[in-house]
Amino acid sequence: MNPEVIEENGRFYIGDPEHPKAYLAFEHEGDTMTITSTVVDPNERNQGLGTELVDYAVNYARKHKLNIDPVCSFAREIIKETPEYHVVWNG
Repeated sequence: MNPEVIEENGRFYIGDPEHPKAYLAFEHEGDTMTITSTVVDPNERNQGLGTELVDYAVNYARKHKLNIDPVCSFAREIIKETPEYHVVWNG
């Protein structure tokens, strides 16, 4: 079962808004979504939450016809390693 991802201005997160299990921060300018960081609580690591958030961001970008500039090294690696994500990758 996939965890629920909540959209908030400038981030997607899983869990409690004040203390999320994981979140992905981004900036949106023009037709580009810049992923600035992906953070997973140390107690929640190795559960795929960061990857789930990158997947959510890619689908969000597709839906809104955006390109992704993954400044965050984690997001860049996930996007680079997943060929079906390359359609939105600004790389």
